[in-house]
Amino acid sequence: MPAKERFSTTTRLKLLGEQAVLRVSERVYRARPPRRSRLTGRAAVLALVVCSLVVALAYPMRQYITQRADIAEQQQKLDDTKDRLEKLRDEKARWQDPDYARRQIRERLHYVNPGEKGYIVRGSAGDGRRGADPSAADRPWYENLLDGIDAADAASATR
Repeated sequence: MPAKERFSTTTRLKLLGEQAVLRVSERVYRARPPRRSRLTGRAAVLALVVCSLVVALAYPMRQYITQRADIAEQQQKLDDTKDRLEKLRDEKARWQDPDYARRQIRERLHYVNPGEKGYIVRGSAGDGRRGADPSAADRPWYENLLDGIDAADAASATR
C-alpha cells in the first residue's frame, strides 16, 4: 500500500492543479505579445529634434519680445510728444491773438491801461488767507523785485 499512497487522490489533485496552472500561464504568455518599449527610435529622435529647436529658439524669441516691448515704449513716448507738441502749438496760436496776450499780461504782470487805477486786494474773505503772508508766486512781480533789492541792500549794509 505504500505505493498506492504515493498516488493518493490528494496528490493527484495537486498534480493536476499544478499542470492546469502551467497550461493556463503558457497560454496567457503565448496569447500576449511581448511588451515593447513605448519609446521607439524615431520617437526619441523626434523628441531630441524638438528639444534642440526649443533651446535654439529660446534666446532669439526672448530678444524679439524685448525689442517689441522697447518699440511699444518708444511709440508711447512718440505719441506723448506729439500730444505735447499739439498743446504747445495751440498755446502758441493763442499767444498770437493780441487780445489773449493783453489779458495774460494784465493778469500775470498786473499791468493797467493808461488812465486806469490798479488795485490789489490782500487778505480778502474769499481767499482764505486772511492776514497770511502771500508767497512770492501770489504777489505781483514788482513787489518781488523790490523785496529782492531790499534784501541785497540789507546784505551789503551788514558787511
